[in-house]
Amino acid sequence: MSKRTNMPEEKGLDHSISLVKEGYDFIINRRESMQSNVFKTRVLGRSAYCLSGSEAAELFYDVTKFKRAGAAPLPAKKTLFGVGGVQGLDDEAHRHRKAMFMQLWTRESVDKLGQLTRDYYAKAAKDWVQQDEIVLYNEAKKILTQVVCDWCGVPLAEDEIEKRTDQLSLMFEKAGEADFSHFKGWSARSKAEDWIEYLIDQAREGSLQLNENTPFYKFIWHKDPDGSLLDKEIVAVEVLNLLRPTVANAVWIAFIGLALHDSPPDSALTNEQLESFCQEIRRFYPFFPFTVAKVREDFTWQGYEFEKDTLTLLDLYGTNHHPQEWDNPDTFIGTRFIDSKQRPFSFIPQGGGDYDTGHRCAGEWMTLLIMKETVDFLINKISYQLPEQDLSYSLKEIPSLPKSRIRMRDVLFNTSNELNRAT
Repeated sequence: MSKRTNMPEEKGLDHSISLVKEGYDFIINRRESMQSNVFKTRVLGRSAYCLSGSEAAELFYDVTKFKRAGAAPLPAKKTLFGVGGVQGLDDEAHRHRKAMFMQLWTRESVDKLGQLTRDYYAKAAKDWVQQDEIVLYNEAKKILTQVVCDWCGVPLAEDEIEKRTDQLSLMFEKAGEADFSHFKGWSARSKAEDWIEYLIDQAREGSLQLNENTPFYKFIWHKDPDGSLLDKEIVAVEVLNLLRPTVANAVWIAFIGLALHDSPPDSALTNEQLESFCQEIRRFYPFFPFTVAKVREDFTWQGYEFEKDTLTLLDLYGTNHHPQEWDNPDTFIGTRFIDSKQRPFSFIPQGGGDYDTGHRCAGEWMTLLIMKETVDFLINKISYQLPEQDLSYSLKEIPSLPKSRIRMRDVLFNTSNELNRAT
């Protein structure tokens, strides 16, 4: 029997306001002050455990210890995840639904996504060269909306692009807001779900013909283990769980623009160097601060007692910057991931664990592919200038973004394959 140890605990009635104010640093600040990767606090009016580091991350993704059902706060369900989505399922229900996502990742689908990304970047750049200035983050959101709808097989008319881009963006841009503007995210999800449900009705009635090889078609006709079709409301949620996270990659793209400015590669990148550069962007820059679960049953780990149904937060950003896991964690090193021997739970920008049966993001490969295509496009396909602007970003804002969203001027198509650095 393991020796029991008192878990470090933050005093006070509730620290939700501090969580909002401190953002990505909330868990880091307490981890450092308590000198512990595990501690207890109170948020959202209830007790909560906070975990950081690879060992704690491995524990968090042990499905015998933690569950997802009922863990996500209502605001997150109403903006980020939707009600009834795969992120909130456990056990066989989760494995069956996750398989619906995993069947999509074929070589053909990967190739198609890469080609669509290149095509829509090229189309956008034709407009950029005619403009005095563009904002990379805003342009990336529109490009990715078109890419992912095309890839998924979701019809998107030209005059819908702006509206659907705004709806998909507000779901993640407002998810971390504490004031009334948070409800813009709720409203955006509701309208987007109505849009997808309308298309589902059309497809099931036969008035909308879809390509049978697309994710949208497969989700519409997916069956639960009992042989029944998914409710259209659940299909809409899961389709948006493809669309919304893909558009959220615009956050990474803004940080790509910043990384190419602050830490430009010394020469043209090999495939291995390109992947390492993109992985270091995912490690170094903030994306989502933490993920949540609930304790499944009482258990003891390293002497600490975990009580059933207690909310638990895993620090994603803090683990990716943990001094026990990384050399010089607060320094951007573009070659860090070349021949990297990092432990599997120390690098978790989009979660950890097993892809097929666990709760690791099923679309992580999409993120990396889109990022690699973006870096290649920005350094090899076009040249541009960055005018004077505020490139700082705040860890108190969720999602964090460069203040200027990366303003670019004098965009031109490259006439050679030489590396162009943003200056």
